[in-house]
Amino acid sequence: MKTAMFGGSFDPIHSGHVSLAHAFTKKLGLDRVLIVPTFIPPHKIKKTSVTPEQRLDMCRLAFEGEKGYEVCDIEIRRQGASYTYMTLEQLSRSYPGDELYLITGADMFMTIHQWKNPEIIFRLAVVCGVPRNDDDIADLEKQARFLNTLGAKTEILDAGIMTVSSTEIRERVALGKDISRLVPPEVGRYIRERGLYR
Repeated sequence: MKTAMFGGSFDPIHSGHVSLAHAFTKKLGLDRVLIVPTFIPPHKIKKTSVTPEQRLDMCRLAFEGEKGYEVCDIEIRRQGASYTYMTLEQLSRSYPGDELYLITGADMFMTIHQWKNPEIIFRLAVVCGVPRNDDDIADLEKQARFLNTLGAKTEILDAGIMTVSSTEIRERVALGKDISRLVPPEVGRYIRERGLYR
């Protein structure tokens, strides 16, 4: 079985996240993608009015009814700073024998060698990166070659995915602007009904 971990703040999850998960599933023939919202992202401690449970709810709504996509609360249950190496260790115990993949965006892919215990990440999972746009591909390929010298196995999408920013979505909601093209419909409805990000 090929199992991927796709972690992030998902504050909120948006259509770019969904497209990214679908693109890697297709490219790699993934059997299962675990959507893993962080409890506290170590690299960006920030205040948010949205609870971890609400971020989990939005992730579930984004992938509702889609076979092969599971929302996993492993980091939220663990609490504390969400270190990827710890989550991968736990997943490797939960899914023994599975080939593990770690899905990241361009920024994360470019800095992953600076994360806590990157050698454990490289030992446990294939690191997958996606360019923001076609101009980024050369940079990601150069970084992949560098990571390979550190013992990592890497995969890169050969095309960018729609660029959406959770920050932009929060700002648009706060200003009363439309976000319907940026988030799955059920996520947009959840945000409206609960008055999130206002």
